Amino acid sequence: MNAAMSFHDTVRARRSYRGFKPDPVPESIIRAVLEDAALAPSNCNTQPWNVHIVSGAKRDQLSAALLKAAAAGQLSPDYSWDDDAFFGAYDDRRRAQGKAYYSSLGITREDREGRAQAGALNLSFFGAPHAAFLFNSVVGDSVRVAGDLGMYGQTFLLSLASHGLGGVPQTVLGFYADTVREVLGISSDLKLLYGISFGFPKLDAPANRDRMPREPVEATVTIHG
Repeated sequence: MNAAMSFHDTVRARRSYRGFKPDPVPESIIRAVLEDAALAPSNCNTQPWNVHIVSGAKRDQLSAALLKAAAAGQLSPDYSWDDDAFFGAYDDRRRAQGKAYYSSLGITREDREGRAQAGALNLSFFGAPHAAFLFNSVVGDSVRVAGDLGMYGQTFLLSLASHGLGGVPQTVLGFYADTVREVLGISSDLKLLYGISFGFPKLDAPANRDRMPREPVEATVTIHG
């Protein structure tokens, strides 16, 4: 893939990869992706994102700390998450994604150990050599700021795709905000929303073989006028 691919192709090339090659991404390409992401829109041009990239030894240190925190049940989310809050079609889609993921790994619903091991892959960044952590300062209830970080993340992911790379946004990384702050020496004033593991995707990884479907436009959009 090359960086001059059309927007139409870039959007369709982007997907959530959960399996990566260990090869590090050249610093020049990471820099280019970050420069693209910095052009994301934000409320009143506030650019509220504060992004931390881990690679190499620091990436390994953080992964070990996250796995240790998970084993000890030491969750420290800055923002709430409730599986039971989803309802109707939203819950149906969430469950369908989970079923497809575990099925791709050959893990049944009854296999609790297998599901736990699969869940732990999140904290080793699915083997990706790099991970980005998206923090923000608290502004009011932070809803608008979170929207800005969403736009930043999408721009980051699309730039990865345009460079032949892959990434996966991970809400679960935000469940261990204190651990991430401690390992990276980040102030408690900055709140962690989510992370993105990224690198060269391993296309033959079981979890990368299938793509999740999308609803037709008519199911989610109403055009007035």
